[in-house]
Amino acid sequence: MSTATTAPAAKSPAGKKAGKRRLSLPVVLLIVAGALIALSAVRAITGAQDITASGQIGAALSMAVPIGLAGLGGLWAERAGVVNIGLEGMMILGTFFGAWAGWQTNPWIGVLAGVLGGMFGGLLHAVATVSFGVDHIISGIAINILALGVTSYFAKLWFNSPEAAAKGGSPKQSPPAESIDTLSLPGVSDWLYSVEKHHWFFVSDVAGILGGLVTKVSLLTIVAVLLFVLTFWVLWKTPFGLRLRSAGENPIAAESLGVNVYKYKYIAVIVSGGMAGLGGAFLSLVTSHIYNEGQTGGRGYIGLAAMIFGNWRPGGLAMGAGLFGFADALQLRNGGTSVHALLLLLVVLLVGLALWKAYRKAFVAAAICAVIAAGVLVWYLGTDTVPTEFVSATPYVVTLLVLSLSAQRLRMPKADGMRYRKGQGK
Repeated sequence: MSTATTAPAAKSPAGKKAGKRRLSLPVVLLIVAGALIALSAVRAITGAQDITASGQIGAALSMAVPIGLAGLGGLWAERAGVVNIGLEGMMILGTFFGAWAGWQTNPWIGVLAGVLGGMFGGLLHAVATVSFGVDHIISGIAINILALGVTSYFAKLWFNSPEAAAKGGSPKQSPPAESIDTLSLPGVSDWLYSVEKHHWFFVSDVAGILGGLVTKVSLLTIVAVLLFVLTFWVLWKTPFGLRLRSAGENPIAAESLGVNVYKYKYIAVIVSGGMAGLGGAFLSLVTSHIYNEGQTGGRGYIGLAAMIFGNWRPGGLAMGAGLFGFADALQLRNGGTSVHALLLLLVVLLVGLALWKAYRKAFVAAAICAVIAAGVLVWYLGTDTVPTEFVSATPYVVTLLVLSLSAQRLRMPKADGMRYRKGQGK
């Protein structure tokens, strides 16, 4: 096989110092509290009440779930040493088969079909990368293209039939499926909403955020949260998880200890596809109740970015997915007004980053942050809103900013993306 399509071989990594120390829980809580205070201050200064409204937070949660599930799929694969750029294609398969089965039967059968569709994409990726040693990036891109072609073909075949067309189907859209039930905390949701309406500093903002998290929450959202907890427990608290992660850190050493590296890579990539497929099914069965061509909108790639931002760990991934979901919901619900208000928050963050870089004697980076902060401040003071084009690009701009700011603290699995062959360490 040519080197153009073959991944680099795994090496036996020499002993290196461990990555930077992770943030402790008190520090994380302080960061969250600081972010809430900053958001509250921006809301009070700009009058953009929607920033922390329960409706905005509920929409952000709905947008964050498919991103988080895609990122969770990437985490499973990359912890076993397989880069999964094909998450987008596996999400596409999940949206299509989830909507198709959900329309014909019931939404929970649709969820299962979406998971199986994503797992099929994961199986293809595992065969190409693990068994045949194809470059992981090339295989992932091929799966994205294949998924788009397959779903476009079958959408024209199945959703344009007389039966489907009579119920709202078309060559690019499925008939609607039934809704998945939602839950609210009785009494608590109404009380939080009453506190939110007073627009008190910080208190109303916290009430709005909590209200969005406990009001009309889809049962599938609860399943997604449980999957995050389950992933952490399986990968970090069980012997199975230790073996799987060893396949991504040092497969040669794992093999010498009797670990079947091929098996664990296959399991990880198939589970990865199932997670991404579930994220796709969420889009077509919860967010919109129908399949639409192009529905994923790059969320598979954003999920991969959230995983990288989270340093290949479920907790950080959840925070990243929440951030990207918030940005996604902003551009869908509020147009340019709320995004314009958040420019002020961006100025504060950039100034803080500039001071931190100066303290660490990184004067060039500090100067760059200060210049950008000044430019954003001028933009904020000189306008009342932001162009529609920029609003639509908000999730992708946030993705680039977050990755650029967090790049220095990241440590990927050491054998991530490397080709492994049994017995190559002998």
